[in-house]
Amino acid sequence: MIAEFRLPDLGEGLAEAEVVQWLVAPGDEVALNQTLAEVETAKAVVELPSPYEGRVTVLHAEAGETVPVGAPLIAFDVAGSDEAPGAQTPSEEARGEEKAQPNLVGYGAAPSSAGRPARRARRAAATHRAVDTAVLEAAPHDAAPRASVETTVERPRSTPPVRAYAKRLGVDLALVAAVVGDRVITRDDIEDYERRVGGTAPDVAGVAVIEDIVPPASTLHEGRRETRVPIRGVRKHTAAAMVESAFTAPHVTVFHTVDVTATMELLSTFKEDRALAGHRIGPLSVVAKAVCLALGRAPELNARWDAESGEIIRYDYVDLGIAAATERGLIVPHIRDAQTLTLLELADALGSLASTARSGRTSPAELLGGTFSISNIGVFGVDAGTPILPPGQSGILAVGAVRRQPWEYRGEIALRQMMTLSLSFDHRLVDGAEGARFLRDVADVLEQPGRAMLLR
Repeated sequence: MIAEFRLPDLGEGLAEAEVVQWLVAPGDEVALNQTLAEVETAKAVVELPSPYEGRVTVLHAEAGETVPVGAPLIAFDVAGSDEAPGAQTPSEEARGEEKAQPNLVGYGAAPSSAGRPARRARRAAATHRAVDTAVLEAAPHDAAPRASVETTVERPRSTPPVRAYAKRLGVDLALVAAVVGDRVITRDDIEDYERRVGGTAPDVAGVAVIEDIVPPASTLHEGRRETRVPIRGVRKHTAAAMVESAFTAPHVTVFHTVDVTATMELLSTFKEDRALAGHRIGPLSVVAKAVCLALGRAPELNARWDAESGEIIRYDYVDLGIAAATERGLIVPHIRDAQTLTLLELADALGSLASTARSGRTSPAELLGGTFSISNIGVFGVDAGTPILPPGQSGILAVGAVRRQPWEYRGEIALRQMMTLSLSFDHRLVDGAEGARFLRDVADVLEQPGRAMLLR
């Protein structure tokens, strides 16, 4: 019989994945758990093992194509009955009405997912019939007609940034879903829908004259070369997350310049200690420890704003996100329960995290979550910045470069090693005084690093 493998849920909150490369082709015989493809989602490349043993018949997506979770990915001819593909018994269809549960990669789609796409397809078809056909046939300068959608249609699938974009344009996602069918709606779908229904022409005097004067964009760059890079993979995920955060959380950034001379002197002694050979303890390790200590006194910076429930969720643990620049782009994996680690353990965890990120082996589980983040912009020689909060977090600390500069020390001017800290926080959760106090607590540890050795 023919068995279809649908793209599984690779992590909470992930709606789609991009096929990086296929490792099998139609006609190939595959074994159970043999790797079928590499897909990229949530900024991580994941291998998909086969849930079946048999012969590959169809690849439903090309390399580079984005596939929504639950969509058919590959089909197999496996040993068994000759039941027609897609056929369902009444009991199977009833099971399809149950809520789907996330399944582990390599174990196939959950049983309840078999009936769900078919049900959504039927609803989408009904919605499509309910939409006034005049919407799709409207002339470019006609006013967009109204269309009716059956109230039984379930909520169209889309990401928060896309929903926000549609809301700004006044576009009903149910109408877009009726056109694109049963898949995750993208920003391109909304823009395409807008073009098809045709917005009213601008009624502003002089527009026609300006259009006559300004040549088309295609002629402005005539004879000059440009490169078009598809927006996908890491860049696509990062852009969506940054837009969601920037237009949802009211950002405030405060700065503080810290004398880290004592920290740098302590790190120098560590380098000479043979007992610490093999451990790389740098300024970021001390900053990470200082952050964990300071968060104990600032629970509002280790929290999340839950608009749906009308609650502020505070965490009793610190999953410390560390921004990492990789060949694929920016990712923010996190160190789980960082508040329980010693300075040495934090240093080792940071080294392991960086090595895994550079090799592209960071798992989705390491990217999902995180309660507070650090961005080490100092490695690029940058002193300060205004970092954007990762979605779902209330604080992120940018760590600047360490520089020798004149500074007042014990009543005299001396050359000291200085670092600037930049803290961005969500002003819905964190008041200015609380943000400033947290930054001061971090600075206290960096100025007196012995505290990090004594406290956990």
